[in-house]
Formats: sequence, C-alpha cells, structure tokens
Amino acid sequence: MLAIIGGSGLTRLSTLAIAHREVVRTPYGDPSSALLFGQIGGRDAVFLARHGHGHTIPPHRVNYRANIWALRNKGARAVLAVASVGGIRACDAGDLVLPHQLIDYTSGRQTTFFDSGEGAVVHVDFTHPYSPELRECCLDAARIAGIALRDGGVYGAVNGPRLETVAEIDRLERDGATMVGMTGMPEAALAREAGLAYAAICVVVNHAAGRGDSTHEVSMDGISQMLETAMDKVRTVLDHVVPRA
Repeated sequence: MLAIIGGSGLTRLSTLAIAHREVVRTPYGDPSSALLFGQIGGRDAVFLARHGHGHTIPPHRVNYRANIWALRNKGARAVLAVASVGGIRACDAGDLVLPHQLIDYTSGRQTTFFDSGEGAVVHVDFTHPYSPELRECCLDAARIAGIALRDGGVYGAVNGPRLETVAEIDRLERDGATMVGMTGMPEAALAREAGLAYAAICVVVNHAAGRGDSTHEVSMDGISQMLETAMDKVRTVLDHVVPRA
C-alpha cells in the first residue's frame, strides 16, 4: 500500500475514495493527523496530512517519528511525500521537481528510531535517500498524465518556520542545493530506517531569497497563489502514481 504525506496546500486528497479514517497511537506520540484509508484508481492508499488537517503544525514541530511509525504499522510499504519548496537554481515557481539527493541543515529534531540506548548501534545506509523505483514510477506517471516533472534536484532541508536570508541561500547554493524546504528531513531518513521506499514531489512555490522575483523579499501572497495552482497538477500526478506503485 502506498502512503501519501501531504504538505502545505495538500491537506486532503479529493480523488481518494475514503473507506475509513483511523486515529493511531504510537510509541512516539500522536501523528499529525488521523490516517485516511481508501482507494485511488482501484488501488489501496493511505493519506496523512503532515501539518494537520487544519494546517496548524509548523515544520519544526511535526512529529515525524510518529507519522512514519503509524504509516508503517498500518501496512504502508512505500511513502510518496509532497512538499513545497523555494527554488534556488534550475527551477522556477510553479515547477514540480523530483529530487534525487538532499542535504540536512536541520537541528533539534528527533531524527532516528534507534536512540533508546538498548541493543546494538544501528547504522542505516543513506547514500541515495530517495527510492529509484518509486522515483521512476513518479516520472512514468507524470509522462502519462502530461504533467511536467523535473527529474532530479538537491533538496536543502532547513528548520523553519522563518524563511531564509540571502546569505543562507547563497551558502546552500554553494553546497549544491537547488531547492530549499523545511520538511524533507528527518522524514526521509526515518522512512529508510522503517524499511519504506520513499520519494518526494516538490512544488516550487517561490524563488528563494535573493533569487528571481524574491530579490528584495518573498511574497507570502504569491506563495499561497502558487500553491493553489500547482496542487492541481500534483493531484493529477498522484492519480496516476497510485495505480502503478
């Protein structure tokens, strides 16, 4: 079963034929929202709103461990995340991008399931953070749907909730990041620890600070408008991904 984690602008899936919803308790606390189980295109799927159904949870306070544990415990075998990002290089507002790498700049988050101090120390390979198979499934689905999905990019994960300074974006670009977001980690690493294939469709909702039309400031109104427009494209891609995942 494919799990879909919706980010900003995607707190529900209109094409998910909901069979039931379930509030899940985990050893790590409560997930961001109840899990919505149903079908898309005749295939089972489960949806979780990362920021809560009312979009009330900021990125640095998302209980990533509880979210991933709940999805794995309820039968998910793969996770496709949707996230909004700022474009640093080689992507413009409105683009959909499928990153292939990431850099983690976050701090103070619960980043692993293996921190109890009991048993052997566990090191999980994270050379390639995104599942090649799930990425290819997304690319195929986008081609069939006629939606442009850029193949490849480097996600720079930051804490938030504030946006970045120009100097910070300059640093990220020097490091090789092509986009910046606030939720990519530790979500991807926890999925790897839980044995779940993981990929992310990133919606570029603005140029990052100091880039393009964000030279002087980032427009919050512009972000909201771009989210509303771009999420229609995301839903179309998801409709084609689920039957193939």
